[in-house]
Amino acid sequence: MEDLSISKQAVELMIPSILALLAVAGKTDLHIVIMNPQLKPWESMPEDAILHEQSIGDPKEWEHKYDVIARSKAFVTWRENSDVVHELGPAVLRSGDKLFSGSFIHQGVVVACSGIQPYFDRLISGWIALAVQQLMRHYIERHQAAYPNADTMTRNSA
Repeated sequence: MEDLSISKQAVELMIPSILALLAVAGKTDLHIVIMNPQLKPWESMPEDAILHEQSIGDPKEWEHKYDVIARSKAFVTWRENSDVVHELGPAVLRSGDKLFSGSFIHQGVVVACSGIQPYFDRLISGWIALAVQQLMRHYIERHQAAYPNADTMTRNSA
């Protein structure tokens, strides 16, 4: 299974919870960005490190450009290796960085959302980041079971 497939699967697994949380927040729109955990800021431009993006709702009817905001959140978190920059380290923000928090990083997996309150964006991002890691763990265990003598993992990079 490719990283891209795992990322898509993680989002799809979270959709029921995301929709329930959107209802709690009284919103209908959201944009999700997942960065490629195998690429580092010194290896790639941020735009090239996006692994997966997904929108909920009709972007033509959005109140704000949630995709642009989510990408900015993801890029800042990826660049700084921190999801609390906006709160604890705003001096690193650069010209063009959006002034919104709402991302999550877990062991190199960066996810950012935009569309609802920043604390709910962060919650959804956390759900997805954790799901990506655990689905990858599941993939590794299946790989080890299928190839018990292999000492490395074969995987496709997206």
